[in-house]
Amino acid sequence: MNVESQKVKSFISKYSNRKKALLSILQDIQEEYNYLPKKALINVSKILDIPLIDVIGVATFYSSFSLTPRGKHIITACLGTACHVKGGPKILNEFERKLNITAGSTTADKQFTLETVACLGCCAIGPVVEVDGNYYSQTTIKTVHSILKKYRKNK
Repeated sequence: MNVESQKVKSFISKYSNRKKALLSILQDIQEEYNYLPKKALINVSKILDIPLIDVIGVATFYSSFSLTPRGKHIITACLGTACHVKGGPKILNEFERKLNITAGSTTADKQFTLETVACLGCCAIGPVVEVDGNYYSQTTIKTVHSILKKYRKNK
């Protein structure tokens, strides 16, 4: 049994091998790997005796899960109405330009993944960008550089 299989097994046993804990198990796997590896999903399916298609169905239903490898730092730019009106698309374009990727992509060095969301629920302080759970309010094109610099230092 490889290390990945052992970790998945430990996540499952943490919830006493209960099928109803599938979401929590997938969250633990995502937290460990920053995405849901195919082998991990297969192991979950086998150990919990849940058809693989059902495990994948849950994993693809929730937008917080990713089936592809993501960067060490997840940048989420809000494009909701309030943020859009206050310049959200320009902020997104600046992140894309600075990182040399488009929204939905990961940098070649696997340091950053850039994502968008319809609303972060912070309309009054927009445009808002979230990086690894930290919120940046009233973001401007000029602050994009300092945000990225902060996370580049933490390699």
